[in-house]
Parts: sequence; C-alpha cells; structure tokens
Amino acid sequence: MKIKQITTLLTFIVCCLLSVTTYAHGVDDETQSFLIGNKGVAFGPFLYIGAKHMITGYDHLLFLVGVIFFLYKTKEIITYVSFFTIGHSLTLLFGVMADINMNAYLIDAIIALSIVYKGFDNLGGFKQFFGKQPNTKIAVLIFGLFHGFGLATKLQEFEFDQEGLFVNLLGFNLGVEIGQFLALGLVLLLIGIWRRYDNYIKFSKLTNTFLMAAGFVLLGFQLMGYFIS
Repeated sequence: MKIKQITTLLTFIVCCLLSVTTYAHGVDDETQSFLIGNKGVAFGPFLYIGAKHMITGYDHLLFLVGVIFFLYKTKEIITYVSFFTIGHSLTLLFGVMADINMNAYLIDAIIALSIVYKGFDNLGGFKQFFGKQPNTKIAVLIFGLFHGFGLATKLQEFEFDQEGLFVNLLGFNLGVEIGQFLALGLVLLLIGIWRRYDNYIKFSKLTNTFLMAAGFVLLGFQLMGYFIS
C-alpha cells in the first residue's frame, strides 16, 4: 500500500467524521420517543440502545483505536480495554444515578482531547518533548471516567422514570460493552490484516498524526458548540 493510498484513506476517514459529527452522538427520533415515554424496567431496549450508541460513538472508538494500535498481545489488549471499561462504567452509572449535571460540550471536548493525547503518546511525543512517559494504564482509566460522563450527559438529556432506572442503566451499560466488543473486533481484524505488511510500522506516524487531527477536529466542533450555545 503506497503512501498516497494511505493518505487518501485517512483523509477520507477524517472527512467522514466531519460529515457525521452532528449525527453520531445524536439520538434518532424513534429512540428519543422511547426514552422519553418509557416507564419501568426495559432492560432489553436499553441494552440495544447502548450497543447502537457505542457503535456510532466514533470518539470513543477512535480513542480505543489509539489505545490498541501498538498492542500486540491479547492479554495487553484485554488489560487496557478493561481499564477503559471500568472507568466509563463507573461514571456512567454514578453520573446518572447521582444526577451529576455537566456541560455535554465540555465533556465531549475532553473526550476529543483524549484522542489527541493517545495519538501524541503513540508518536512518542511525551518522551521527546517532556522526557517522561505517563503511566498509560492510569491515563486510559482517567479518560475512561470522562468517556463515561460523556455517556451519562447524553442520557441525562431525557427525564427518565425513576422506577427501574438502575436496571435500565445496567442494560444500557452492558449494551455499550457489547457494541464496544463488536466494533473492536472489527478494528482488530483490520489491524491484524494490516500488520502483515511492512508498511504498518512505516506508516504508523502518519496514522497517529491523522488520529490527532481527528481529535482536534472534534475538539474544535465541541468548543464551537459550547461558545455558541
């Protein structure tokens, strides 16, 4: 695969992010109607909504792509993804149950920064510019907490019926994990195929540069939304 082809592909991905930014974290009309009108326990529907939300949650997935980009061992992948899962599960449940209100644009801006951080980290930026490498597991856990608050802020836009709320949140969170598993499975499959070619390492700098670019695009969008709103 030539550098021109790699550049074209990554540019296309960033453009896709720009074109779907207003939709991917949105909620379609049918889901909105269900969430607003739901009464009592609805574990199954919330599980489905959680899975769908994660699959379309490109910001969460871009961060995870950065996390696993240089992980080759299954044990390492499971460890890092588990740290992320623990983080976002805690704040998702706690944020909604404790009714902690945070500005959605600012939380999503921090999530965008997490993408920039991981691309910068993969490029060796911390060692090069600061002479020190942060604890990557702790960083993934901390950003996982913010990703969870991002999910919580989306759910708090709807006034849920308190009856069965905890069970429904568990269903949503499980759905998020299922969606994450499916999306990561596809990503790992594609990365596994790419790793068979010598240009995987050769173009890793370009790939992570585009990852940072995507993070900055999302950051700009969220900050613009914050100041306009």
